[in-house]
Amino acid sequence: MGALQLKLIKELLDRNGIRYEVSEHEPVYTSEQAAKVRGVELKTGVKALVLKAVEGSFVMGLVAADRKIDLKKLAKIVNTNKVRLASPKEVLKITGCEVGSVRPFGNLHSLSTYLDRSILENDMVNFNARLHTVSIEMKARDLVRTIRPIVGIFSKT
Repeated sequence: MGALQLKLIKELLDRNGIRYEVSEHEPVYTSEQAAKVRGVELKTGVKALVLKAVEGSFVMGLVAADRKIDLKKLAKIVNTNKVRLASPKEVLKITGCEVGSVRPFGNLHSLSTYLDRSILENDMVNFNARLHTVSIEMKARDLVRTIRPIVGIFSKT
């Protein structure tokens, strides 16, 4: 299943004329481990989080790996009273990915995607590509162009 998911990401990027680099590495489970194995600064990583609104709908929130998501700020942007992190079971059901390997393409799962402006402070970004052992690096502006997120400020240090 992981290889199929990676193929979908590559097809999406290729279809949009995006340049990217795929790398394989030892398994990583945290943003810190990922930055170390990739040999990049922590801030260039993109954390993709699946969240659930009080009303029951799911969305994806993207923040730079050196930041934390501010759920109250995101709830205001989403125009809901409250959002919470989806459970590992919900994340797997919605994305087919384990927590820590969710790729930042909410559009592949029909999820509205919200991108924190902190990600745009980087020229290049990197993220897990559905597997704990595969990463993709690409330009931040190309990620935005591909996923067409709602951009806002909803992270904290």
